[in-house]
Amino acid sequence: MILLSGVGYLGATGLAPAPAAAVALSQPADLTQPAAELDWPGVGAGAIGAVGYPELLGSTGDQGSVPIASITKMVTSLVILEEKPLTGTQAGPDITFTDKDVDIYYDVIAENGSVAPVSSGMELSQRQAFEAMLLPSANNYSISLAVWAFGSVDAYLAAADTWLAKHGLTDTVVADTSGLSPGSKSSPADLVKIGKLVLENPVLASIVSMQTADLPGIGTVSNTNKLLGKHGVTGLKTGTTDEAGACLLFSAEFKVGGKTVTLVGVLLGGETHTALNESIVELLDSVEPGFREVKLTDKGAAYADYGTQWGQKSRAVTDREASAVVWSDTPITVVPTADTLTVGEAGDPVGTVDFAVGGATVSIPLVLDATISDPGTGWRFTHPGELAAG
Repeated sequence: MILLSGVGYLGATGLAPAPAAAVALSQPADLTQPAAELDWPGVGAGAIGAVGYPELLGSTGDQGSVPIASITKMVTSLVILEEKPLTGTQAGPDITFTDKDVDIYYDVIAENGSVAPVSSGMELSQRQAFEAMLLPSANNYSISLAVWAFGSVDAYLAAADTWLAKHGLTDTVVADTSGLSPGSKSSPADLVKIGKLVLENPVLASIVSMQTADLPGIGTVSNTNKLLGKHGVTGLKTGTTDEAGACLLFSAEFKVGGKTVTLVGVLLGGETHTALNESIVELLDSVEPGFREVKLTDKGAAYADYGTQWGQKSRAVTDREASAVVWSDTPITVVPTADTLTVGEAGDPVGTVDFAVGGATVSIPLVLDATISDPGTGWRFTHPGELAAG
């Protein structure tokens, strides 16, 4: 009888499931960075954002709708390209200019607007005509292209209203193709959105980054954006009228770690373009250090400790390193989770650590850094209470 009891006892302790290892999660350090301080000018209004960041990085001055001068041509370009699309380096169809285009040229001169030469019978490709409109900011080409694409300026304006509504640009209204009219208005926030749309269009993005262009029948035209190619500036469009002041919708790039950050910003209402450009350089210099590459975790960093009743220990560690480029004091929260387990091999997945960086989440697997094995018959035979409880 005693023998049978002993056999039963050994069988029960040998086959009973071992108790789960105790797990203790670590409390990660706070990774949120200090807030950036932006250097804004004391005049005018503006805003700045970055591609891939839905919210503005910052703004200054009146954020309502104000005259935007020739920045209006960015809307003109986007609306025309939706009607008459181009791709890549495609030149597009040839456009033959007529006496009506010559009349437009003289009408714009009479209004004291900016122009580029045109003659009856002259031919330019669609892309070249865009270069004539955007680089020297030729008002006459903005009108001629709108008439070419839509048949009349009024038809273009109707299409522009539809396009603006479709893109949720509720603070923006265009009263003409060029921005010479003070009725062409937008807000700084809308202009940042428009700038991002320009960069999404490969044709426009390449044109606004050009210093000069050689155009048949016109000659060499130069970009009015004097910041282009300096301080990382890659575009976008100048504007100047009495009502709007000196304006610049700009894009700029710089490297943070292995990532390129693309900024899109605007300053409106400057006293002169020289002063405006100086303010933009100071703003860019203050924005750049606000982007930081933050090491989220090293490979092998421990986020949980396992301990068994039979004396084995292991940790839940990251199986890779991870970093993220963050702006200013974007919140970074860390949430580790670890599975309950009894046994496991080194390298087995046992959970994750989730880094919430603003609106994005980076998930890194956790693995065991040491094997947790079965306690064996000796421990089982001498710890029946633990087996029963487990």
